[in-house]
Amino acid sequence: MTETQTHTPAASLTGIRVVDLTRVLGGPYCTQILADHGAEVLKIEPPAGDETRGWGPPFIEDTAAYFMGVNRNKKGLVADLSTEEGQFFLRELLSQADVLIENFKPGTLEKWGLGKDALQKAFPQLIHCCISGFGADGPLGGLPGYDACAQALCGLMSVNGEKGGAPTRVGLPVVDMVTGLNAAIGVLLAVNERRSSGQGQYLDISLFDCAVSLLHPHAPNYFASGKVPGLTGNAHPNIAPYESFPTANGELFLAVGNNRQFATLCKVLQRPDIAQDARFIDNAQRLAHRQILHETLCAVLAVHQADELANELMKAGVPASPVNNVAQLLAHPHTSHRKMVIEQGSYRAINTPIKLSRTPAQFRSPPPGFGEHNQEYGLK
Repeated sequence: MTETQTHTPAASLTGIRVVDLTRVLGGPYCTQILADHGAEVLKIEPPAGDETRGWGPPFIEDTAAYFMGVNRNKKGLVADLSTEEGQFFLRELLSQADVLIENFKPGTLEKWGLGKDALQKAFPQLIHCCISGFGADGPLGGLPGYDACAQALCGLMSVNGEKGGAPTRVGLPVVDMVTGLNAAIGVLLAVNERRSSGQGQYLDISLFDCAVSLLHPHAPNYFASGKVPGLTGNAHPNIAPYESFPTANGELFLAVGNNRQFATLCKVLQRPDIAQDARFIDNAQRLAHRQILHETLCAVLAVHQADELANELMKAGVPASPVNNVAQLLAHPHTSHRKMVIEQGSYRAINTPIKLSRTPAQFRSPPPGFGEHNQEYGLK
């Protein structure tokens, strides 16, 4: 699971300078993506620092693992932007920057005379990406946004949890991370468009919008049927069998999407009669008889080993997997083969999933210490 840097290949964003005024997760995740692919990212923290530096334990030396996971390949600066000196410094940086990414509460930059209109006038080629909870206007405009609250408000929790149980937060900050991904996509779109227009533009990326965008297939199902989606646990609302099943040594997830896969599943299980049962003859019937299908498969799977059976099914063309924990996943040989873990000295982190053949992502430096590069950029 080690990525060894033997040379420095060309990077796809070399020459792009990003001023990063973001904190916590969505913004830093976005700017790490850009930094991994060669952009010069200047992370400017307030004198109190990005609060995620203290979101531990666990800590690596005096910095929380949370911060370490989304801030590599950046230069670390500290400036008080509420002061005239800090604002002057920011303007100097923006005069030489391609992209500004910030997640201040709407109105904060305006208070300092650095709102989107002022910045667009002063720096017409600047791409200004604002990440916020709800955008600047509308019924919820200007209010702060948080991942878990967005999951609750935007329906994600309402479809996540066991049937008969309580709505449950997705066990990772999915809204923050998808917001970061969408922000990175938006920046790249704007950088490409600027090649023809010569003009920058303002990007309005909100947690609310990104959370709503995740409601597939639940929103399309609701549009078509008028039926409000509910909790289904691991089961898919449109497909069966598409859920987890207990085996002799752990959970096995089956994601059977068509009749051919279902027939192959039953053949591997040496129970072809199940596929021939009129109640399970096609997906519509399997959905109508989901409970009896689940009970039937549970009885058959109880004598199997999850790992071994999943491997056999996948080779036969049936989507299946053991339900791994984090340690099992990180130790998996395919994780190593795909170079999905970076190890450089004491720094260990998830690598980028974006694989480019000529201009791959690079590890250049671990997350910066607090104010580590101030002197390099003329700050005290």
